[in-house]
Amino acid sequence: MEATPRPRIKICCISSPDEARLAVRMGASALGLVSAMPSGPGVIDEGLIRTLAGRVPPGVATFLLTSLLDPDAIVAQQRRCRANTLQLVDALPLDGSVHRRLREALPGIGIVQVVHVGGPDSIDEALALAPHVGAPGARNGAPGAQSGQPPVRELGGTGRVHDWTVSQRIRELAPVPLYLAGGLRPENVADAIARVGPFGLDVCSGVRTDGRLDPGKLERFFEAVAAAAG
Repeated sequence: MEATPRPRIKICCISSPDEARLAVRMGASALGLVSAMPSGPGVIDEGLIRTLAGRVPPGVATFLLTSLLDPDAIVAQQRRCRANTLQLVDALPLDGSVHRRLREALPGIGIVQVVHVGGPDSIDEALALAPHVGAPGARNGAPGAQSGQPPVRELGGTGRVHDWTVSQRIRELAPVPLYLAGGLRPENVADAIARVGPFGLDVCSGVRTDGRLDPGKLERFFEAVAAAAG
């Protein structure tokens, strides 16, 4: 895909109607609603996810972040929560078997597959998955426990920047749009846009203070994105 000079902005870890209204008012194209995770910030219960998804104005996407692996369980969760996009945060088979079942069961629902960037091998993973999803999401994280690493999988927001050269190659080679996540904040988002050229930016902790959406940081983030676009 070609670089996007002014990427869309997804504000993740939305935890209340007030946060949703603030993000939309600032110009967010999408809101991230985090269901149960083994780790990471912003988890809310499914009842609140459904309430928030139902109140978002037309034209703003609602992403249900799910760590489930079984396609039937994912389908059931989406039908309970009613978000219009699934963001699959754990590793799923590269053959697309799960993604095909989700598409068949949930026509019209967007599918974004997170790729946890750990090195150049992540490019192969993203390209294998690209034909089966609407967009890959590149972020830092550890989808499985590794030697010397904490036993809890890091599937939610880590707040850490990964190797953007890998994400740039994924964007260049993949036939679908790329969302960039991981450690984005007002101070580095212009550099991220220049180096990666993603279709979308996915931000959580970088626009928060003490876990709450910070209007000042959020405004600076949007201003930095607009300035980068010229």
